[in-house]
Amino acid sequence: MIPLCVPEIRGNEWKYIKECLDTNWVSTVGSYVDKFERDFADFVKAKNAVATVNGTSALHLALKVLGIGVGDEVIVPSLTFVAPVNAIKYVGAQPVFVDVCRDTFVMDADKIEELVTSKTKAILPVHIYGNAVDMDKVMEVANKYNLFVIEDATESLGTLYKGRYTGTIGHIGCFSFNGNKLITTGAGGMLVTNDEEIGKRAKFLSTQAKITLENRGFYHPEVGYNYRMPNILAAMGCAQLENINEYIEIKRNNAKMYTDLLKDIRGITLPVEKEGIRHVHWLYSILIEDEFPISRDELIKRMFHEQIETRPFFTPVHTMPAYVNCRHDGLETTMEVSLKGINLPSSVSLKIEEIEKICSIIRKIAEAK
Repeated sequence: MIPLCVPEIRGNEWKYIKECLDTNWVSTVGSYVDKFERDFADFVKAKNAVATVNGTSALHLALKVLGIGVGDEVIVPSLTFVAPVNAIKYVGAQPVFVDVCRDTFVMDADKIEELVTSKTKAILPVHIYGNAVDMDKVMEVANKYNLFVIEDATESLGTLYKGRYTGTIGHIGCFSFNGNKLITTGAGGMLVTNDEEIGKRAKFLSTQAKITLENRGFYHPEVGYNYRMPNILAAMGCAQLENINEYIEIKRNNAKMYTDLLKDIRGITLPVEKEGIRHVHWLYSILIEDEFPISRDELIKRMFHEQIETRPFFTPVHTMPAYVNCRHDGLETTMEVSLKGINLPSSVSLKIEEIEKICSIIRKIAEAK
């Protein structure tokens, strides 16, 4: 089986994790946590970074730190993994769903303003599959209406928007290091910000709002959260981060090969890289149009029969029971793209011959009489 997207372990992971085991620093205290935060902040060029137990906790922290809660609304795409939408619910706020662009699959920034009301407190763009939202337009609307911007940059780590890394353009950026991400710590996440006070507040809340007293006892002046990343996971993150530029180059080269081999096949829409954006192609994502001989779901079955793992685009969150009554702008493009989208194998370890095999099978299906 050619997997969809698996971790790449090729550096100092064993060495750094063994050091944690040898020294007994395996929990939420240890040198690797601080190092991972510093190294990650340096990589994305953010002033502050707070390591968390997963990406969802980073999103929850972001909303809490910005004071978003009951009665507030947050504008977010429906075409996304459910985590950012769930986090909005965690704080008692309501998601308001905005449509996506057909060519990039990300939030349509031109449709945000029409959804803004007096209850709107934040915009939460999600840079899905490695592409970038039009952040100039997002920030223009946010500044006009005094809104916060929380970027879910989980799938776009390494993507550049006009020279800046996604996740560093809004007030807060959030990342996940789940096993299928560009770099992984097994689990884990990161919150980044260029606002020092937001960074301090996020770190404080992530460690159970703990103050250490003179006698080394603990005092908690408010409700906090057990969201701190363990040292043993941070050790793996440090090792992974050492190879991130190589991984990005491989992802982009693989995407170019996919595009070259699929570009003249009728009935397939390929991903785009707009001017000013360096698309990291976390997953290589295409649309199976009506002109293609078989449906998207039939193609998934055929590929699985050929020992190739693929995955459909996200199911729109607004169609799920917990969110069917949320306000939105119609979401016609979201519905269309979600039914036609398919992600192809995109591991860093993907071989040239595997890409050729995948594309050859798709071409044979497309050309079958």
